[in-house]
Amino acid sequence: MNSYELALVLNAKIEDEERETALKKVKDLIERFGGVIKDTDEWGKKKLAYEIQKMSEGFYYFIHFDAEATAPAEIEPRVRIVDNVLRYLCVRQDA
Repeated sequence: MNSYELALVLNAKIEDEERETALKKVKDLIERFGGVIKDTDEWGKKKLAYEIQKMSEGFYYFIHFDAEATAPAEIEPRVRIVDNVLRYLCVRQDA
């Protein structure tokens, strides 16, 4: 099992309930493909480096999880279509 970090930027213009729903969908995807979530860091609302879909702010989340090497390839295309996800990046963390 490898350790991964999934960085998410969610739409800042949505309600808290919708944001939690989007975050839960992403966590469910990780677990569906055999990932074990270790922790989730919420950085809150931050200014984006450039506008994305006419938005200048987003909510940042970092999900740390353990999974097999094939899991990110299964998770990433599905995260791409989750509502209110502006950007994402999944990287492997070295020990």
